[in-house]
Amino acid sequence: MGARKHNKAEEIKTAKKTTSFARLRNVPTSPRKMRLVADMVRGMDVEMALHVLQYSSKEASNRVYKLLRSAIANWEAKNEGKRIEDSNLFVKEIYVDSGRMLKRIQPAPQGRAHRIRKRSNHVTLVVDSRIKE
Repeated sequence: MGARKHNKAEEIKTAKKTTSFARLRNVPTSPRKMRLVADMVRGMDVEMALHVLQYSSKEASNRVYKLLRSAIANWEAKNEGKRIEDSNLFVKEIYVDSGRMLKRIQPAPQGRAHRIRKRSNHVTLVVDSRIKE
């Protein structure tokens, strides 16, 4: 490995020590519905995002709420002895990717059949501190 690649790899490794993430795989809702919830909390402070998700009427918000709690727990595991309130955590990134698609057949008029695509998604949430050391 060249020196430039090695230095970049070291940079990425040190950046991963401060950020924490959580992933949710194969969620049986469509990515389009999940992206509406993800757009609500992107860039928010963690406490505000938890409140918004807790009181949202969307079904997908419950799953994102639990995912955010998991990302916070991962951050606490990496940063022992630090308080969440003092470090000013926020949702740095949240993105929704398409997961596997189940293909089903639904009967249609006059002997035809329509294909139904039951979509799923993968959600990745990254939490970071606004205060840099």
